[in-house]
Amino acid sequence: MSEPISTADPGDFENGADRVDAVEETQETNAAEGAYWRENIRLLVGLMAIWFTVSFGCGILFRDFLDQFSLGGYPLGFWFAQQGAVYVFIALIIFYVVRMKQIERKYDLDD
Repeated sequence: MSEPISTADPGDFENGADRVDAVEETQETNAAEGAYWRENIRLLVGLMAIWFTVSFGCGILFRDFLDQFSLGGYPLGFWFAQQGAVYVFIALIIFYVVRMKQIERKYDLDD
């Protein structure tokens, strides 16, 4: 029987330090990816909590209290239910875009 033919260059595996460097680089990359996603999810959860509070809280739960005040001639609770939640949502989208650009630059993922 003949020995199996290897297609690998014998020089590829001579230096074990190269393999160690590759493993360390992979671990650093995995750690950076994990930190990036943790920061991204934390931002999303915070923004969704704000949006829920404004849309559900101000428009439904706290409506009676907010209706004591008016904005543009309309009770404030009604205004939040009809327009305010949408304005806050748009502001949160703009904030998310700006903050994500900063996070992407921090982890060297920007274009």
